[in-house]
Amino acid sequence: MSVSSVRRGPRLAAALLASGLLLTGCGGAAADGGSAPGGTTADGKGVDGTDSAGSHGGTVGRSAPEPRTSEPKLIPGLGPRTLAAIPPETDQAVVATGAGRDRNTGTVLVYERDPVTGWAPVSDIWPAHNAKRGWTDDHVRGDLRTPIGVFGLTDAGGLLPDPGTRLPYDRGPAFSVSGTGFQGDSLAGSFDYVVAINYNRVPGNTPLDWTRPLGADKGGGIWLHVDHGGPTQGCVSLPRGRMKELLRLLDPMKKPVVVMGDAESLKR
Repeated sequence: MSVSSVRRGPRLAAALLASGLLLTGCGGAAADGGSAPGGTTADGKGVDGTDSAGSHGGTVGRSAPEPRTSEPKLIPGLGPRTLAAIPPETDQAVVATGAGRDRNTGTVLVYERDPVTGWAPVSDIWPAHNAKRGWTDDHVRGDLRTPIGVFGLTDAGGLLPDPGTRLPYDRGPAFSVSGTGFQGDSLAGSFDYVVAINYNRVPGNTPLDWTRPLGADKGGGIWLHVDHGGPTQGCVSLPRGRMKELLRLLDPMKKPVVVMGDAESLKR
């Protein structure tokens, strides 16, 4: 061995040592304690960047978590047939639920639909009246029952100025009414605010339009209007403040409908 070889020995060893440390760092050596047994680092990675199963970047013995999903919420109290009658493009529903088939009191609650989470209420529960004799699946003129079903809400009006609705609003003296109801209650002011229910009428016209596509015998003029303290002849009535609130809530862009009937019928 030459003297030059002996002198190069320490420097060569130092160079090899430094080279080895650099290679270990690029291979993913654990910063907190070096390699784990079996040629893997403490976090399960091999020195060549693979995990102990031989794949890059994976987690040994685990699969990726599946995303959590939930079904969109439906409107409570409505059965499959009633829900199916709500048009798919409708995102706003006024649900009028009668206390019984032959009862003339009930409640109204407004819902809106989010494309992801489904239906949710956007109003309080409002007291309501309906026709004197209750509800029917086959309304005819003069039966003193309110028709059951799902009907569009496209047109509004009243004796008083528009309170801020986005629906077309027809104001005029023809909405005046007088006399008394079935319980001696005054009818004055009942039509101060109205929303036409699209039962046996032509949508897009004033609530005062008397065109009857199903014929006169099937009745008509079914409205949401101001409550006068007693049952109606066929309409659904709400307290004055709630009618104003409803008019401001209704949005023609959401294709609003009224879903109405006694509670048992709506469960179908």
